[in-house]
Amino acid sequence: MGGAIATADPDAGIDVLLGTGGAPEGVLAAAALRCMNGYMQGILRPRNDAEVARAARMGVADLDHVFEIDELAGGDVMFAATGITGGFLLRGVRFLADGAQSSSLVMRSRSGTVRRIHTRHRFTDEPNYSLARTLF
Repeated sequence: MGGAIATADPDAGIDVLLGTGGAPEGVLAAAALRCMNGYMQGILRPRNDAEVARAARMGVADLDHVFEIDELAGGDVMFAATGITGGFLLRGVRFLADGAQSSSLVMRSRSGTVRRIHTRHRFTDEPNYSLARTLF
């Protein structure tokens, strides 16, 4: 996924990515690229009869069909990801003495907004759910 996103980032120095992966990952990559005004195409390559049957259940009649980005992620799209383990796109969760830090990426296709969010989570205080109990 990060490689696909990097193709739409002018600072990454990556122009093209060619690869294989699962259909759900392709849809996620398409959503991210739509938000960044990128482009991709995808072709299903089922590995076994179960995957052929799954594609049929989802309405795919032609296994050689080349899916365009709008077919994979159409309409207004939002994309969000938080790094768990570190990579070139997002830092992984870093545990601190009193909490943790996380790094997230949030994007929206309608506005083209790309946000990088660095969050510090404090674990020193016990959560107080008493207000929530009174509301619900």
